[in-house]
Amino acid sequence: MNVRELLSSFKPGVDITPFSEKIRSSVAALAGMALLGLAVQAVPGPGYPLTLLASMAAAAVLLFAVPHSPMAQPWPLLTGNLLSGAVGWACALWIPGVVWAAAAAVGLSIFVMHLTRSLHPPGAATAMVIVLQFPVFHHDGGLWTASMVFANVLFSLLFAILLNNLAHRGRYPVWRRSAAPAPLSVPPRSAPPLTREDVEWAVRQMEGVTDVSAEDLLEIYRRAAEHAHRRD
Repeated sequence: MNVRELLSSFKPGVDITPFSEKIRSSVAALAGMALLGLAVQAVPGPGYPLTLLASMAAAAVLLFAVPHSPMAQPWPLLTGNLLSGAVGWACALWIPGVVWAAAAAVGLSIFVMHLTRSLHPPGAATAMVIVLQFPVFHHDGGLWTASMVFANVLFSLLFAILLNNLAHRGRYPVWRRSAAPAPLSVPPRSAPPLTREDVEWAVRQMEGVTDVSAEDLLEIYRRAAEHAHRRD
């Protein structure tokens, strides 16, 4: 990578998200976080009232801005945060030094989420929060900490289902069918080569934010076409 390519990487990507979608996701996130805070405060904890977990703000970006992302689905949201919380607790308990414990918590939580197919970026934040605030969590106990994490992710999931489907019917969670996808209306060999404009047009029809760039989609298509050609 030369200097020009490096500098160009700092430029923002092409924005093809409709303005209405930006407003809709922002309002849904605002409502979701407000409801989450009220719900967590209203739930009686084991000995102490529960609190709002900071990593849920990062989860809100996924749940309301890119709800179709694989990382925003119920399994990674619930499993990723719960397992990462356990990892953070173990690292804070057994690894001396906050810096090393926090670094290990992030690295190990990513590894555990990979193994369980529950990769969820806010999960690593959950692990780090527990390490950084471990004196408070340790004082309140493991049951309180587990209850706090569970309540935060469960309410986040419920409000994401409610608000996303109110704002856009059938939008969350993504229903992943096991059946084969619908056949192409145009045979691949007779279809003209795809351009960036074609991909951007197709993404706009999805009425949402796609967390993959048009360039990446074109590269995936190019490699898949080359593989199909070699297979034939």
